[in-house]
Amino acid sequence: MATLQQTTWRDRLEAYYYLCRFDKPIGTELVFWPTMWALWIAAKGTPDLKVLVVMILGVIFMRAAGCAINDFADRKVDAHVERTKSRPLATGVISAKEAILVFLILVAASAFLLFFLPIETFFWSFGALFLAFIYPFMKRYTHLPQVFLGAAFSWSIPMAYTAVGASPDLSCWLLYFGNLAWTVAYDTQYAITDREYDLKIGVKSTAILFGKYDIQIISLLQATAVILIGTSLYLENLLFPYGLIALLVVVADFIYQWTKTHDRDPQRCFWAFRHNRWVGLIIFVGIFAALYFKN
Repeated sequence: MATLQQTTWRDRLEAYYYLCRFDKPIGTELVFWPTMWALWIAAKGTPDLKVLVVMILGVIFMRAAGCAINDFADRKVDAHVERTKSRPLATGVISAKEAILVFLILVAASAFLLFFLPIETFFWSFGALFLAFIYPFMKRYTHLPQVFLGAAFSWSIPMAYTAVGASPDLSCWLLYFGNLAWTVAYDTQYAITDREYDLKIGVKSTAILFGKYDIQIISLLQATAVILIGTSLYLENLLFPYGLIALLVVVADFIYQWTKTHDRDPQRCFWAFRHNRWVGLIIFVGIFAALYFKN
């Protein structure tokens, strides 16, 4: 195991890279696509380039900040989990103080971006910061940390509305809660891969809470997500035909995920979690096409 004294500056930079999960963009993608759904809908299909760039950078910075604070919160348990034992804090390559510093730098970078957006977006950003900070600690106190993650991952949706000068309306909140349900579903798939270790070390999750009904509840959450997102698209006159086609493809994808995970094999559940990147993309393509041909 490496120590702080044994690392070079190259080792440290590499450790920061892994701390922020830049080597694993799946988390960024899962926040990115819902942000794009909201941005395209709120901007009626023509988002300003400046706003688009700011929102993309904000997603990247805040997801990286979330990873840093997550590893800080989990620094004493990651070493006991096979999948996380090589993380920089678990191996001792970087210190807890450094992880906090990285978190603060990334939050500051995100805050700087807000100067290019309306003041309303600045006020909404406090919710994003609060959720990003508390989520990693929730697994110590509740079996619902995935719900807090869903709330954090979905917060960019109302922020995207305010970024283009629109007020978060019913369609926005249907998107928000639809994305929250989807997030809880795929993060429960993720949690199934760690359930054996989590039970040993006392970490809580929806995978543990749902128990033998986990796969069924995941399917129920996925169905809820499709209904809520579909209703949002209907209210925006974006459901027929392109939004509906996209959602039908998503339903087929969710069924395919079920066929791969119904036996609860950890590797297949992890595959299903990662496969959800395509769900976000498919829904965005439907929204993009609906707005393009509508305009």
